[in-house]
Amino acid sequence: MTDLAAIARSGPASTAVDLAGLTVEALAALVVELGGKPFQGRQLFRWIHRRGVIDLDAMTDLPKDLRARLAEQAVVRTPEVVRRDVSSDGTTKLLLRLDDGREIEAVFIPDTPSQTFCISTQVGCAMKCVFCLTGTMGLARHLSASEIAGQIRVLARELGFLDRPFNVVLMGMGEPLHNYDATMAALRLIGSADGLHVSPRRVTLSTVGLVPGLDRLAGEDYMPNLAISLHATTEAQRDALVPINRKYSLSDLMAACRRFPLKKRSRITFEYVLLDGVNDTAEDARRLVRLMNGLRAKVNLLPLNAATGIPFGRPADQRVDAFAQILANAHITVSVRKSRGRDIRAACGQLVVDNNN
Repeated sequence: MTDLAAIARSGPASTAVDLAGLTVEALAALVVELGGKPFQGRQLFRWIHRRGVIDLDAMTDLPKDLRARLAEQAVVRTPEVVRRDVSSDGTTKLLLRLDDGREIEAVFIPDTPSQTFCISTQVGCAMKCVFCLTGTMGLARHLSASEIAGQIRVLARELGFLDRPFNVVLMGMGEPLHNYDATMAALRLIGSADGLHVSPRRVTLSTVGLVPGLDRLAGEDYMPNLAISLHATTEAQRDALVPINRKYSLSDLMAACRRFPLKKRSRITFEYVLLDGVNDTAEDARRLVRLMNGLRAKVNLLPLNAATGIPFGRPADQRVDAFAQILANAHITVSVRKSRGRDIRAACGQLVVDNNN
């Protein structure tokens, strides 16, 4: 007999199997156990992940008695939309409630030039980066694979993207590599040809640099684009801004990046939040040039999205431009990210909810 509890081993405690967290193969095994045919597991997966349907009664090509048996033992856990905020620039932020009542945020960023979903991998974050509001929450818990993939299903359903291409960035609440197994299981769910079939080329995973996680990621078949949240150019500076640097140093992180396998024409993106008077000097820029030496890389500069509770300011535009020009003069591909959704607190580093304690 299939161990139903083991199949649904992630997420909030429950005796019910969460169908939304199972692969096609696991669903087929479950359906067979309940008296159905293996191909009906594939049909079930398609209803959930391709069509965004969570009501078993609506899955009309499945036998009625099978749906009844599934309803006795299983659920389709899906984040509930609590609130939708729309920015003046078109960015949409969804407040989502999970099965245990905790809440997270996910963001839709239109015209980027691709349509982009920014999703969360944890309730809060344990990394404590000193310029990030999410870090002030601490870590309430990891999200399950179902809850991570569920955000994408909800965004696709709510915004009309079930049949349209979109990009995914794992840049919401949480550190993806701190929740490695659930994050990668979620990416395999959304990448399935029976589901939304999101190519890994359309997915970017952002990490502050958990080196063991980076080394594991290097061996994955489903290989997302990689973005490194760097933010500093010396060990002491990064120790102060990104505390995980005290465990996985800047030198160790850069060594991991140099050994990370890249597909042809792929590059690692290095994200660098510019803090007024802290890491935005010409010397910082020149040190960053040296760090990029020999790497297939591009740098994404993010002038700080200032917020109450964050003890830093946003540099003047002229200072940002001067920093970028030093990188460009050294033939490093550089861009300055335009903040989106700042008026609804949906920009980078601004995602925070206050009822998850």
